[in-house]
Amino acid sequence: MARQPDDKSAAKTRSDDSALIRELALLLAETDLTEIEIERAGLRVRVARNITIAASVPVASVPAAAASAVAVAPLAAAADLAKHPGVVPSPMVGTAYWAPEPGAKPFIEVGSKVSAGQTLLIIEAMKTMNQIPSPRAGTVTQILVEDGQPVEFGEPLVIIE
Repeated sequence: MARQPDDKSAAKTRSDDSALIRELALLLAETDLTEIEIERAGLRVRVARNITIAASVPVASVPAAAASAVAVAPLAAAADLAKHPGVVPSPMVGTAYWAPEPGAKPFIEVGSKVSAGQTLLIIEAMKTMNQIPSPRAGTVTQILVEDGQPVEFGEPLVIIE
């Protein structure tokens, strides 16, 4: 008779799988790869990320010099925000929500005073709601994502000064 896995070993396996996926996601971010796949002990894991490119303006309607400035501006603005000392980056891929449930009061608003550890927003990943805590105390000066917006690992979410 085959032995059934107990709940503790199944939970440990899920925990190990989650740790492996997070480790691979970090590796993607550090190496600027777009996809990585491994297989071990019969488990095959593929982690990929989407790279978005700013939409370009049709060249016919705007002079060439202006078109290149328009296409570069959104990328430069996003890069500047990612380097801001008060940025709170997304620790995972998922969908960002401002409130604990639809119609509820948002966790934060621009101008809100927050303390270290206070929930800023929730990211839903694989049907799990993950609270994103404030890494420091301060004032929320910008919320960089919309409610219900998909977010990528490392994407700037909030600026706290």
